[in-house]
Amino acid sequence: MHAYQDMVFSTAARLTGDDALAADISQEVFLKAYGNFTELKTSPTAGGWLKTVATRLALNHLSRYRKRWRLFSELRADTDDEAEGELEFPVPDTALSDIDAAERSAIVDRALQDLPAHQRVPLVLYHFEDVPYQDIAGQLGVSLAKVKTDIQRGRLALARKLVRAGVLNGRLDS
Repeated sequence: MHAYQDMVFSTAARLTGDDALAADISQEVFLKAYGNFTELKTSPTAGGWLKTVATRLALNHLSRYRKRWRLFSELRADTDDEAEGELEFPVPDTALSDIDAAERSAIVDRALQDLPAHQRVPLVLYHFEDVPYQDIAGQLGVSLAKVKTDIQRGRLALARKLVRAGVLNGRLDS
């Protein structure tokens, strides 16, 4: 448990955007792991199994409340011009390179939590969980075009949040 608790929690937190809910999901993951302890204790793929269970449980929770968050997301999208348009500046791959890994992860996690669920979930699945677009569409029950649009808008919104937080200021020209 100690070896994987941070990975399980961060997976759930990134998907749900809620630390309290992520803690509950993490607890449920480890209860399931306890039930399968005899198979997992010697398995070299225990970490992958835990990450998959955490992802599935977070997605299950989100799908239970999908109608609610879709309604709020659509209302926000109607009033939020920030998600529209193209990124006005290139964000270099090295923009966060002078910040240590733990601080970089915390900054990105905070910015991700501020994204609406319809952008955060596909963005996390694609960039942090390496799930292909088609699989994301299937898991979320939405069209492939919506997944691609939400990921693009999520990237734009995330970049803007990082600029506002002062993380990317002065580093955009490098």
